[in-house]
Amino acid sequence: MSASTGTLYIVSAPSGAGKTSLVKALLDAQPQVRVSVSHTTRGIRPGEVDGVNYHFVSREEFLERLERDEFLEHAEVFGNLYGTSQRWLEQTLDEGYDLILEIDWQGAQQVRRLMPQARSIFILPPTQEALRQRLTNRGQDSDEVIDGRMREAVSEMTHYVEYDYLIINDDFTHALGDLQAIFRANRLLQGTQQQRFAGLLEQLLA
Repeated sequence: MSASTGTLYIVSAPSGAGKTSLVKALLDAQPQVRVSVSHTTRGIRPGEVDGVNYHFVSREEFLERLERDEFLEHAEVFGNLYGTSQRWLEQTLDEGYDLILEIDWQGAQQVRRLMPQARSIFILPPTQEALRQRLTNRGQDSDEVIDGRMREAVSEMTHYVEYDYLIINDDFTHALGDLQAIFRANRLLQGTQQQRFAGLLEQLLA
């Protein structure tokens, strides 16, 4: 058991803004950070691994879990259901790890109501044109699907005002530095440091 509990971070962004790449780079650099693996009813994509990228479940199983109140938050995106396991989340934070929830603004609103101490980060692309180009470069979707994702993205981006931190992903290295700075600064908060260095503080003030 860690001397202090971890911090819960909500990270949201429109599809194509680079959220997944930024979070992966952060995890590679900071071993004390974990990312929540959501349950989803969407199909598995090439290169994805069940239990690593998502827990892929049937719609029936998802709804059964929802009925048992297993999810801290859940949302429906592009016709697919997504949800976060509450028990695993609480256990991970209790072990002292910082935990990232990669969820949309709907899920973020649910989590804030239940866990108001959570920190929230919204990642934006530099321009709409850059976002469209990133979606096109994936080579996975038709122009019609991309048009739909762009409309959805503009709607999502209006919710940035609900978040604590805002990162513009124009230059990847700079955006990653901003993300790392948020995590580092929050670990230096007085209350967090007081938990972590309780013994040292007691000696200093004796």
